Amino acid sequence: MTEIFYTLGNWNWLIFGFVLMALELLAPGVFMFWLGLAALLVGLLSFALSPSWQTQFLMFAVFAVAAVPLWRRVARSNSGVSRSNPFLNKRTDALVGRVFTLEKPIIDGSGTVKIDDTIWRVAGPDTPAGSRVRIVQADGASLTVAAA
Repeated sequence: MTEIFYTLGNWNWLIFGFVLMALELLAPGVFMFWLGLAALLVGLLSFALSPSWQTQFLMFAVFAVAAVPLWRRVARSNSGVSRSNPFLNKRTDALVGRVFTLEKPIIDGSGTVKIDDTIWRVAGPDTPAGSRVRIVQADGASLTVAAA
């Protein structure tokens, strides 16, 4: 078994790195990519330095562990909501502050308003139909309004 480690060549690390990256394509999760990148770095450094197999494994371990905080930093910077559409998947949040006309009067705290092609239930103080109301709060499918 130790003879396999002694013959561990630079090309083996490069092949191992590419195999790990190919596995990432089969089972995406951006985990194998970083291990593959670490193996590629070890292979490239092995061409320049010709380290022992123990040093090669140590370099692989260090690069693989260093990839975790690097990945977290990259993921955190890309996890923000798109700047072009900050209300993507938060449709009701985009309605807050807008003014609409009541479709049905608010009686006992409940009424409806037509927004685009959809009728929404609203809650607020008793108000006659046709009145202008401003949406002040959105919680799921519940809209709270106040007189505009």
